[in-house]
Amino acid sequence: MNDAPKLGLVLGSGLGVLADEIQQRVTIKYEEIPGFPVSTVEGHAGQLVVGELSGMKVLAMQGRFHFYEGYRLDEVTFPIRVMKELGIDSVIVTNAAGSVNPSFEPGDLMLITDHINNAGVNPLIGTNDSKYGVRFPDLSNAYSEELQLLAKDAAKKIQVDLKEGVYVWNSGPSYETPAEIRMMHKLGGDAVGMSTVPEVIVARHASMDVVGISCITNMAAGILNQPLSHEEVIETTEKARETFLLFVKELVQLIAEN
Repeated sequence: MNDAPKLGLVLGSGLGVLADEIQQRVTIKYEEIPGFPVSTVEGHAGQLVVGELSGMKVLAMQGRFHFYEGYRLDEVTFPIRVMKELGIDSVIVTNAAGSVNPSFEPGDLMLITDHINNAGVNPLIGTNDSKYGVRFPDLSNAYSEELQLLAKDAAKKIQVDLKEGVYVWNSGPSYETPAEIRMMHKLGGDAVGMSTVPEVIVARHASMDVVGISCITNMAAGILNQPLSHEEVIETTEKARETFLLFVKELVQLIAEN
């Protein structure tokens, strides 16, 4: 299939606008796909979008699934398995995240260099099917060094101050306490959220290359001593919309050229 998508995109809270940039697109609602859960969170359109972006055939998840919605992790990560079966070998994962690093600001984009699974669960628990991947996958390079270099090049081209850091996954749906944020900072975390890590683990289990981008939407609990809300998350992603769109489109173009 020469017309098959080559790159997968997972678009987080408020970041689904990127799918609107896809040309010659075909959209399929999640409820129309056998085995797919349904997004229940504001800011997630809940559909697959296939088409062309920056000269590359892509498949985008316009909205993802979360463990806190009550789905099993095999359900949360099922779309990654589908991408692999379609022949996709690289995926860009995005999310909205709170900043644990006091030097970051809302609206910043952060290149994920590594992650901490702080949720106490793993999507690979259970019987392993060797046709999908090995029993004990290596996560030493969970985020592709090659794709990280391309992301840095994309940021330079459009003059974006791309931050770098470690993403911490918590199950949610409650936001963290100030004490938990202090703990995460001491453990080496720079941003915290309620997604992404399960998809990355499954993608690496399937030998897919991953690059991750967090949109910093707020300072985490206790840093500014102000209440947190999902409305603030959506509002900040809307403000960062143009920068996010420019950056990811440039990154996709560089991936297509390499």
